[in-house]
Amino acid sequence: MFSGKTALVTGSTSGIGFAIAKTLAARGANVVMNGFGDVQGPKAEVELVKQPSARVGYHGADMSSASQIEAMMHYVAEEFGGADILVNNAGIQHVANVEDFPVDKWDSILAINLTSAFHTTRLALPSMKAKNFGRIVNVASVHGLVGSAQKSAYVAAKHGLLGLTKVTALETARTGVTCNAICPGWVLTPLVEKQVDARASKDGVGTAEATVSLLSEKQPSSAFVSTQQLADMVGFLCTDAAAQVRGATWTMDGGWTAQ
Repeated sequence: MFSGKTALVTGSTSGIGFAIAKTLAARGANVVMNGFGDVQGPKAEVELVKQPSARVGYHGADMSSASQIEAMMHYVAEEFGGADILVNNAGIQHVANVEDFPVDKWDSILAINLTSAFHTTRLALPSMKAKNFGRIVNVASVHGLVGSAQKSAYVAAKHGLLGLTKVTALETARTGVTCNAICPGWVLTPLVEKQVDARASKDGVGTAEATVSLLSEKQPSSAFVSTQQLADMVGFLCTDAAAQVRGATWTMDGGWTAQ
């Protein structure tokens, strides 16, 4: 499906980004991964599912550093001819009241969750426009649409990411480049699994009960969004069928924002 295309997926060594990287590789794209922690394990898994003619690359750019992002984009251009598909997924979180929020945490969250997407996008667009093809998908959040207490930096960044998505879509509206965002609610990732386990321990209940307790506060379906569902949506947004999906904020939140 994406044979001959190259996808750069930031924050793709775990969680949502990892699922996206595997899905795009399985559908024929070259994939450039990015992220911290265990790199070789996830990269090997993507190698296993890729098509025979495709390649898998990796760049360890710190997504809070403009110069390292520039180095990563140069690597993609030199080794793969530029990114045809750009998935801005890298993100971090910190929880605290506004008056207690550490300034360094605020700066890091804005840099990684929002500013990094500006840098990758501005550097990817010239090549995409020259080819008259490009797909930019920003992994935002339900928190790009609504707020939650103690998440000021994350909510601000994700709201900003949706604004960047819309402006990029308008500026590319008469080209073969599209820009859209997906807005997940609760997703079952290793980070959320820890929150479920912590709640189960705190309340003295089983994992299943703790899961329902956590989800029912916000997500009416009381079911997690899966990383594979998100990856499949990204895949769809990269197809010709989605060529006129432009500037969309696609919620996948179990009804969270329908309330």
